[in-house]
Amino acid sequence: MFGVKLERAPAPIWQRGLIPVIAVVITFLLVSLMVLATGANPGEVFYELLINPLTKNTARAEVLVQAIPLVLTGVAVTFAFVGGYYNIGAEGQLYAGALAAAWLGPQLEGQPPLVSILIVIVAGFIAGALWALTPALLKVRFQIDEVVTTLLLNPVMLFIVDALLNGPWRDPVSQWPQSPPIAVSAQFPQLIPRTRVHLGALLAVLALLALWWIARRTRFGLELRAAGLGRDAARFMGVRVGRVMLTAALVSGGIAGIAGVSEVAGIHYHLIRDISPGYGYTGVIVAMLGGLSAWGVGLAGLFLALIDTGALSASRALDIPVYLGEIIQAVLLLVTLAALLLTRYRLRRS
Repeated sequence: MFGVKLERAPAPIWQRGLIPVIAVVITFLLVSLMVLATGANPGEVFYELLINPLTKNTARAEVLVQAIPLVLTGVAVTFAFVGGYYNIGAEGQLYAGALAAAWLGPQLEGQPPLVSILIVIVAGFIAGALWALTPALLKVRFQIDEVVTTLLLNPVMLFIVDALLNGPWRDPVSQWPQSPPIAVSAQFPQLIPRTRVHLGALLAVLALLALWWIARRTRFGLELRAAGLGRDAARFMGVRVGRVMLTAALVSGGIAGIAGVSEVAGIHYHLIRDISPGYGYTGVIVAMLGGLSAWGVGLAGLFLALIDTGALSASRALDIPVYLGEIIQAVLLLVTLAALLLTRYRLRRS
């Protein structure tokens, strides 16, 4: 009798490099079937999604604005995933950074802009790292699954934000649940005049460069990749896996916290409940689609930002649900994970 079994057989590097392209093509083929089922024309829909936003200056600027938190959370998730620490808590860590910026921002009135901006960025990084500390310690000390603990802490942070916005931070005049506005000196400057592109875009680029340099040019990066590929082998090589994973978790949380700071200091200038439509979760898609590489994360962040911006355009022009962008992202994640699985395993006849 012949049977079929699944055995580990890594694919060549050139095949793994094609994963993002294959995943995107399959995703749009599947989404085309959904679009046809609604009676719309897939060609028109994809034109509004991918081409039309690039033909207008305002829309191009909005793509960059949308890409800022996506790239930052993508870098945060990638940094942890490369080290074998599966941080699904970037959403809560983003809110922790936003909360720190909203708390310190109003107190910086009268300070030089450079000082105020540095303070809120550092505070956001520390807040995100501290929110990531507990699940990281549980993982390192007691081997408790970080996927569960980081994920469960996301709603806890949202409850804290709700309590503050509906309590001491509620606007006393309008009774609107939002924090007091941050000082003008703490607000991120615009990088492109007459647009919403702010300093966060530069921070996202710096985060990508830091990820590339640390992962590829430092001893810690080598230890990080070794721990992610195989903890037992890494220990045999002399890598202190626990310390490496803890550092990766804290840096990951800190970068996600900076994403929260960029939304408060660059866009809203105060904290609101819906400051993130799920950037932390989308960061997982960005990281996986980008192949856990710095340049891949940058391109994936821009691509998903283009889809988010184009979904609004398609909804207005073609009267289709604005949630199409979220559907594409969900399908893209599933297809990417399936493609990654097929590059690591093969079906063999036994």
